[in-house]
Amino acid sequence: LYLSQLNFLLRISGYGMGTAAVDQSLYPLHRCKTIHLVRHAQGVHNVEGEKNHDAYMSEDFFDAQLTPLGWKQVANLRNHVKSCGLSKRIELVIVSPLLRTMQTASGVFGGEAHSDGIKEAPLMTENIGDSDHPAISSVNCPPFLAVELCREQIGNHPCDKRRAISEYQNMFPAIDFSQIETDEDTWWTPEREKREEVTARGLKFLDWLWTRQEKEIAVVTHSSFLFNTLSAFGNDCHPNVKSEIGKRFANCELRSIVIVDRGMIGSDESSTNYPGKIPSGPDLPSDVADDKLSTNGSNV
Repeated sequence: LYLSQLNFLLRISGYGMGTAAVDQSLYPLHRCKTIHLVRHAQGVHNVEGEKNHDAYMSEDFFDAQLTPLGWKQVANLRNHVKSCGLSKRIELVIVSPLLRTMQTASGVFGGEAHSDGIKEAPLMTENIGDSDHPAISSVNCPPFLAVELCREQIGNHPCDKRRAISEYQNMFPAIDFSQIETDEDTWWTPEREKREEVTARGLKFLDWLWTRQEKEIAVVTHSSFLFNTLSAFGNDCHPNVKSEIGKRFANCELRSIVIVDRGMIGSDESSTNYPGKIPSGPDLPSDVADDKLSTNGSNV
């Protein structure tokens, strides 16, 4: 799998006759997926960690929740994805199973405020993380799937340790946790995960992502996970594009990328291609037809 250039699918510029398009690439659309990457909004650990990095070691920030400013960032991004039409195109929301990412994902891509008259389970119940935020409906929004592979760099920092899945299920009833194998957090250890291990996990996540049928997916995750995963890409691009791919995410920043299958990993067929020549009949290139006409004429 390879990540294409950020923020656009394919951009073809005009060039003169006989000139090769050396800076562009063409790929069949059915061998591409559009992924909208989002870093969670500001968490309480971010505020204190920026003042003193040692604060990340504090148990006070276990599974850190969003700050009031973080919720404002969520509201701003929600307005953006609605105004640009992105919210209508996303087929699936994948979220890291930590409180701050699920709060962000629910607020950005979820439904409107949940009311008692709605029979569907809420996406998020009210006042999660002492946020005083109302419940969020699961109506008229894409499905949400929690995936452990896209968690933040694991270990050492209590803010990156998750709660039991059974506890999250009460907080986020409409999120699908079926991909997570254990109720308790068996991934977190006192030793911090190495950067190259995060990169390897990120590549494994992208491999798994390619197996999904959905073509347009939002992924709500974390700074270090994004930075270390994306650092593996862009070496075949212009240095400015490589820099754009690899720069760190701000809180609640969204960037759209394209995953391209340059090999034959994808087995699905295009849903928009059309075979042509229906009904059947002569369909020769004009130069072949002209040659046949010339040959037949000389034999008359």
